[in-house]
Amino acid sequence: MDDFLAMLEWPAMGVSLLASWWMASRQAQRRVLAFWALIVGNLLWIAWGWGDDAWALIALQVGLIALNLRGIVKNEDA
Repeated sequence: MDDFLAMLEWPAMGVSLLASWWMASRQAQRRVLAFWALIVGNLLWIAWGWGDDAWALIALQVGLIALNLRGIVKNEDA
């Protein structure tokens, strides 16, 4: 299980970068997709952090999930 969690580091980084790229889109639908992708990246980082006992990273990702959910709501209101 530890080996599986260790392999999540690179996909988490890739998803986070791709989502950040989409975040700059002028299309509201693509920005919402970016927020959801960031949440997927956050979940991958949490899983990776859990395997490494990286509690501060996990706390950060939980906070970022909350901010991403806020971004989805704010973006859909606009």
